[in-house]
Amino acid sequence: MEATEILVIILSIFLAIFLVVGIVLVALLIKVTLQIKKITSAADKAVTNAEAFTANISKVTSQAYLGKVLMKQFKKLTKK
Repeated sequence: MEATEILVIILSIFLAIFLVVGIVLVALLIKVTLQIKKITSAADKAVTNAEAFTANISKVTSQAYLGKVLMKQFKKLTKK
């Protein structure tokens, strides 16, 4: 065997190794992006639920505050 044939064999082995490593890394990258997509979807649902909760609480508290103010005014008027 000549030196060029040995060099070609070594280079083809390294090329095969890097090809396999690249395929494995791409597969792992796809898995990670799918997990990130699931996490962002769950976070989006949580934020939506929190927004709905705070909107409902603000509706209830504003009505309670209005009722409290009206009762104070009513009590002031009835005392006079």
